[in-house]
Amino acid sequence: MATKEWNESKPDNRALLELIDIWYQLLGFQLKDGLRRKNKLIHTCAGLGNPRADKLSPKEFLNYRFIRTENGTSGKTLNNELCYLNSLYNGLKSSGEILYSNPLADIKMLKLDERELSWLTVEEIKTLLNTIEKFSENPHVLILTKVCLATGARWEEAESITVRKVIDHKITFSQTKNGKVRAVPISNGLNTELVGHLEEFGGFSNSSSAFRRALVKSKIRLPKGQAAHVLRHTFASHFMMNGGNILTLQRILGHSSINMTMRYSHLSPDHLLESINLNPLTTAIGY
Repeated sequence: MATKEWNESKPDNRALLELIDIWYQLLGFQLKDGLRRKNKLIHTCAGLGNPRADKLSPKEFLNYRFIRTENGTSGKTLNNELCYLNSLYNGLKSSGEILYSNPLADIKMLKLDERELSWLTVEEIKTLLNTIEKFSENPHVLILTKVCLATGARWEEAESITVRKVIDHKITFSQTKNGKVRAVPISNGLNTELVGHLEEFGGFSNSSSAFRRALVKSKIRLPKGQAAHVLRHTFASHFMMNGGNILTLQRILGHSSINMTMRYSHLSPDHLLESINLNPLTTAIGY
């Protein structure tokens, strides 16, 4: 009796760019930032020369990363590129679209120095609000800035507010980064101003560029790449400096992990205060 001949599976000759399109159709479209990720992957793919996806070697990627580093690309951006490629390969393997394992699985992320978060002082807040009020032609920037300062909302979260989301002096944020709904109380004054604005305009338009122009006009200096997100950092920093609870701050900001919120813990008035009373110099000689 003749035995059935074993057939080896055909080699997968598809280029990386083709898999990026497939990844988006199968998985990427479900992500909030799926289209942005796809565009980032296409950019990375071009830098790598659009290799055959199963033949992309760790050495090839490391050489690409070195060149990008030499050209001034930030470590965070390079880590994001590796993360997106890992997600693509792992996702396509899990879905059965590819049969081989992630060729970049053993590459480590770059170690990055922890950046100190920038936040605005009280005087800078006043300067910024005055600058917006005097010089910005965009009708939404001032109230959006106030909302972010008062609630710690991301700029795009604030822009998604409608009048139906402002109830009983609380703003409900539903279009959030992690998809979780949260409600944050606001003062009577801000509630009245916000509701009035929304009733007049119906909602907000994209105003981030107008905010950046106002920030430049205010002459407030921030680290490169920071703009409206400084308002979220400012809320969190002042919340902790004024004696706020770190767990409450986590709920307000909507962080899934307390580790994210702990970045602000050092600003608490009593942060590590026990180091004064419990250090050996104090306990030994009362110094």
